[in-house]
Amino acid sequence: MFESAEIGHSISKDDYAREEPVLRSRLLALQYALLAKSTFPVIIIVGGVDGAGKGETLNVLHEWMDPRHIVTTAFGEMSDEERDRPRMWRYWRALPPKGRIGILFGAWHTDPIVDRVTGKISEDELFRATERIVRLERMLVDEGALVLKFWFHLSKKAQKSRLNALEADPKTRWRIAESDWKHFKIYDKFRAVSERALRNTGTAHAPWTIVEGTDPNYRYLTVGRAIAEALERRLDEAVAAPEPPPVPMPPPPADGRTVLSTLDYSRTLPRKDYQRTLEKQQGRLNLLTRHKRFAERSVIAVFEGMDAAGKGGAIRRVVWGLDARQYRVIPIAAPTEEERAQPYLWRFWRHLPRLGRVTIFDRSWYGRVLVERVEPFASDAEWMRAYSEINDFEEQLSEAGGIVVKFWLTITPEEQLARFHAREASPFKSFKITPEDWRNRERAAEYDHAVCDMIERTNTAMAPWTVVPANDKYFARIKVIKTICERIDAVL
Repeated sequence: MFESAEIGHSISKDDYAREEPVLRSRLLALQYALLAKSTFPVIIIVGGVDGAGKGETLNVLHEWMDPRHIVTTAFGEMSDEERDRPRMWRYWRALPPKGRIGILFGAWHTDPIVDRVTGKISEDELFRATERIVRLERMLVDEGALVLKFWFHLSKKAQKSRLNALEADPKTRWRIAESDWKHFKIYDKFRAVSERALRNTGTAHAPWTIVEGTDPNYRYLTVGRAIAEALERRLDEAVAAPEPPPVPMPPPPADGRTVLSTLDYSRTLPRKDYQRTLEKQQGRLNLLTRHKRFAERSVIAVFEGMDAAGKGGAIRRVVWGLDARQYRVIPIAAPTEEERAQPYLWRFWRHLPRLGRVTIFDRSWYGRVLVERVEPFASDAEWMRAYSEINDFEEQLSEAGGIVVKFWLTITPEEQLARFHAREASPFKSFKITPEDWRNRERAAEYDHAVCDMIERTNTAMAPWTVVPANDKYFARIKVIKTICERIDAVL
């Protein structure tokens, strides 16, 4: 894979002097066209061997284009804040919004390669890591991003010469770290692992461009041309390519029996038993979240359900059992302009808790396969691929120590109608009822179908759904808090 990058490509000073101002003007014009259109972001991934000119090339790109509209993030050792969250969290934070260019220096490919070379992970684990990278990049492309990936390469001989030259010059000596020479000593292993990783992650939607790093003029023009050509192709697309037809979803069961229709909505809990049990379970929750082993865990609690099913009341009873310094409640409404400029899951990644903390989502990422599906605010292709994207997201949360607890609170149509009328009549609750609630009620059958599909397709061992019949609020609240305690207790 790297053989063609060791030929020793070069560009003369005269040829560079002729092409550089033309390419520079072209890139700047394209950058402003991207900004004016603001319909997609550009994500530039930069990786490669030490001393191959990655930093110098990025400096030239900043010089050629307007740096105010380029966000460059260099990833080094993880901070404590980053180690307390899923590994991909720090990369999601660095994604550029639509209309901007984001340069990720040493992005999600770096860690698996280094970990495999140093023996921290096995060959199978490297393969699984690259599979996850492919899924991430596929999702970014599906969300509209233009993903460009550059791998800067040097032969072993050229790398040694480059490191010696940098170290010998007082002006560039600071750029050579002890780790660079350590990596050089295991060059052959780095090359073999890098080649496998690049082969696994080089796809039609996000291919790698291998850049031979010996001659700086060649590097600069090669990268500049690739960015310009890709931007021109994308900006010239007058009409987006039609989405492929989605795979048909299975129809509702012929006998009408679903996970919702077979629930026992008559379950109740007397008030005196409720008060006693609630206090006991809140105390249990408090002790569990203060346990020394909980410092290596987090809780991500997801509350979804029918309008007026009691999500807010259940959430309040949960947080009364927690230290106020330990939890956050994230209410999810329609996305803001900032959130619409990012991939769909971005606004949820940004709120993930650190280890030892609890985050409660009052509605969540499941909006894509519920309200966005039914209304419809998302295309068929968008909400249908969201099932696998959500499962992958929750798997990452679980692997990083997160305890994902998901609730669907449901009530009968008769109980919902009674609660709607009660809210309208109460001066303290009237704000809770909106025209949208009545409109959703008229589409109850469509929502029920979407809910059943959601539960079937996202009910996993690591992030199972708990469906709560909530006609009786006391029963529902105790069911919720007991489930959270049981999930934490089972892990600890």
